[in-house]
Formats: sequence, C-alpha cells, structure tokens
Amino acid sequence: MAFPSPVVMLSVLAVAMASITFIATRDEAPTERRVDTATIASAEQTPTPTAPTTPTKTPKPTPQVARGEVYVEVFNNSGIKGLAATTAARATQVGWAVVGEDNWYGVVPTTTVYFPPRLKAAGKQLALDLGITRTAPAVGVMKRDRLTIILTTDAPQ
Repeated sequence: MAFPSPVVMLSVLAVAMASITFIATRDEAPTERRVDTATIASAEQTPTPTAPTTPTKTPKPTPQVARGEVYVEVFNNSGIKGLAATTAARATQVGWAVVGEDNWYGVVPTTTVYFPPRLKAAGKQLALDLGITRTAPAVGVMKRDRLTIILTTDAPQ
C-alpha cells in the first residue's frame, strides 16, 4: 500500500480549509468601507489667516550664589611663589569668603575648583569669577563644607 506524499496531503488540506472559509463567510456583508477624499476648498471658502502663536518661554532663573556665605580655600600646586595669595586676594575682591591658603602636595592635572555636591553652583560661579576653566567634585581629604581651589602653572594670573 502506498501513502500519498506530504505535499499532496497539505495541498488537499489547504483546499478544504479555503472551501470551508468561503462557505462560512459568503453571506456576510463586506467589511470594507468607502473613504471619501477631502473636498478642496474653493476660492470663496478661503479661510481667514490667523497669526501664528508662539509659546512664551519664561527664562529659567539662575540661582544667585551668596558669595560671602561660601567658604573658599586656595592651594598652590604650581611652584610659583605667592600664587595662592594673589588668587585668594582676587577671590576676596569679588566677594568670596576666603578662609585659607596654603601649598598643595600631590598631582593635579590643571587648575581646578573642587566643590562638594551641595555647592556645585557656587563652584561653577567661583570658576567663572576667577577665569578657571575646570571644576570637579571634591575628592579625598578636601573639606565638604567649602570650595577648594588648587592652582597649577596654568592658573590665570
């Protein structure tokens, strides 16, 4: 006895399913809908132009830093004698509360204002005031209640 090939069996099954589907759905209304295209406005129906409205943006207020209320320490890591003192004097002239100056022993890549998380805005402002281009979060033994400036040979003078 020979069995028919699987391809023949699948073909017969597909034709049977198609026939059943045709018979089951032949009395139903078509589910297609007619979509009318939009009518084009004639010259008499020209809409009146309206002025475009632009949303008004309220500028984000910049937080004001109370310079006199933020402590600043200045450290010299450059080998240039008196650099910390002159930078501390410039910071004091701008209004910062400089509480100390000394030498820094260690490796710092470039002049930097270091800030604790709560004084980030003040750190950025101090850097702007003194012309320092780099700021970074405080690290290591730096005090967390003040800004720390470490000056290298590229410090603005």
